Amino acid sequence: MINEQIVRDVVGELKDPFLHRTLAETDGIISVSVKPEKKHVSVKLAIAKVNTAEQMNLQMKVVEVIKAAGAESVGIRFEQLPPAALEKFRGTANESEAQDLLSPLNNIEFISIASGKGGVGKSTVSVNLAVSLARLGKKVGLIDADIYGFSVPDMMGITELPVVKENRIIPVERFGVKVISMGFFVEDNAPVVWRGPMLGKVLDQFFRDVDWGPLDYLILDLPPGTGDVALDIHQMIPSSKEVVVTTPHPTAAFVAARAGAMALQTDHSILGVIENMAWFESKVTEEKEYVFGQGGGTRLAEELRTELLGQIPLGQPDWSETDFAPSVYAQDHPIGKTYAKIAQVIIDKTQK
Repeated sequence: MINEQIVRDVVGELKDPFLHRTLAETDGIISVSVKPEKKHVSVKLAIAKVNTAEQMNLQMKVVEVIKAAGAESVGIRFEQLPPAALEKFRGTANESEAQDLLSPLNNIEFISIASGKGGVGKSTVSVNLAVSLARLGKKVGLIDADIYGFSVPDMMGITELPVVKENRIIPVERFGVKVISMGFFVEDNAPVVWRGPMLGKVLDQFFRDVDWGPLDYLILDLPPGTGDVALDIHQMIPSSKEVVVTTPHPTAAFVAARAGAMALQTDHSILGVIENMAWFESKVTEEKEYVFGQGGGTRLAEELRTELLGQIPLGQPDWSETDFAPSVYAQDHPIGKTYAKIAQVIIDKTQK
């Protein structure tokens, strides 16, 4: 006759589809209830990621093994493993598992760069943070996930395209950063008119089909706002720490709060706020002019209960015709030094 121990034994041999460890190893069997007279079994299971196709496949396997053990009907509930439980398995990916960026086993730190609206310099911040982290010796990848408004290749002065080797896309490397962008796959700056499901497949390719190699950080330049693409990314990746970009203007800070709230609602954490275009400093008088007002970054950080990572003044990189990258600040540029300080804060906060 079927009993609780039999159920735990047969279900415990099944593997968490994301951790690739048995449910016995992950302590993923939360509870088992058996009604012998009705030959009904109810189980509650915890896995690394819920509401996915992988969960559905596991659900069918659970029903199959429990019925094979003698039950006539099965009820299943799923919940997500708590962060502390997942943390035990981070960094344990084998070589094949390490190629799956979305596996919770990877020790990669995802840093999402978000904003409430366009035009606040989110992509500029993404590019320069990625470059600054690479200058500090970190292995960095950058996904230009702003599918409709891709700009990273032009900002970084990238003129070559990715190549495909053994069915894997090799990202373009520039300033020590491995880059992938929708801009590489659209001819002549054509507008993207695809709908949500197609975009989701592209994003999935960026994560699964690109040969990133070993990474410490993967920077995600998210689309502005809280639309479908941003939501898809939050649901795809195991976890991320989000940096919210705003200008000092109260309206920009107000709408940026929505992007931060979305991160929290999807179980991601907020690393901090960056206030871009904080002031303009005259080269003649060295006086600061607060052309977009003051205080937006500080107020946003307070509202999101996080810290202000830094303030970036209005400026422009020094361009070079021989190594043209119109949005990348040199290491010794005053704004480049500001980005380096923010990158170091991020390293310290993530302990990478």
